[in-house]
Amino acid sequence: MSKRGANTQPMNWPPTPRGYFAIGAERTSKALNLGNLMRSAHGFGASFTFTIGATYQALEAVADTSKGRNHLPHYNWDKIDELALPELCQLVGVELIDDAIDLPSFRHPTRAAYVLGPELGSLSPPLLEKCDFVVKIPTRFCVNVAMAGAIVMYDRVKSMARFADRPIRTGGP
Repeated sequence: MSKRGANTQPMNWPPTPRGYFAIGAERTSKALNLGNLMRSAHGFGASFTFTIGATYQALEAVADTSKGRNHLPHYNWDKIDELALPELCQLVGVELIDDAIDLPSFRHPTRAAYVLGPELGSLSPPLLEKCDFVVKIPTRFCVNVAMAGAIVMYDRVKSMARFADRPIRTGGP
C-alpha cells in the first residue's frame, strides 16, 4: 500500500488511450440497459453514445445516474441508413457469432464505434454488413447488453492505454 492510501489514484488517472470511441446499440428496448450502457460509456471515456431503432422507452435511459447526456453527445438514429459516423471511424459489431473475432485477440481501431445488438436478438444482417469488424466476447451465451458494452470498453481501455505490466506473482506492483 502506498503512503497516499489504498484508494488514492495518481493525478493523471485513469490512463488515457489514443484515439476515440463511441458505443451504441441497435433496437434496444430497455431503459435500464441503455442507461447502464451510457453510464459505463461516460466512465470509460467514450466520445459519444448512440442508438439505432431504439424504442421510446429505452431512450429514457433511467439508469444513467452519472447523467452522461450532460457530458457527451448521444445520437438517436431511427434507421441504419441514418447512421453517420465521423470520417475514418470504423464500425465494430459485438455479436456472438462463429465468424467473429475473439475480443481478447482483437486489435482495437484508433477511431471506433462499437455497436451491440438488442436485448432479445442479434445485430441485424444489414448492420452486420456495415461493420468493418465483428467481435465476440468469449462467453458460453450472450450476456446483458450493458454488461457486454462494459466488457468491450474495458478491453479497449486496457489494451490501448498505458498501464503497468501485470506482475508475475499474485497481487499488484
